[in-house]
Amino acid sequence: MDAFQAAEFAKASLVLTLTLAGPMLLASLVVGVTVGLFQALTQVQESTLTFVPKIVAIGVVLLLCLPLMGHALSTFMARVADAIIAG
Repeated sequence: MDAFQAAEFAKASLVLTLTLAGPMLLASLVVGVTVGLFQALTQVQESTLTFVPKIVAIGVVLLLCLPLMGHALSTFMARVADAIIAG
């Protein structure tokens, strides 16, 4: 494996990481903004109020995206394994 191929795998791994983490981070952002807006409108200043909805939203998104994540990870691992075998 030459330096160019190693750099390509590093780039692909970073893109894969962002692709896998993106939906959960986006769901957490939307829920956080929604709960923050609710707190600002109702003047409820409870700091622990944001944790439970975020955890539930991340769990739901994780369950929905799990097949996609598994397929993406297995495809990437197959590419890495093929590159290792090819030398």
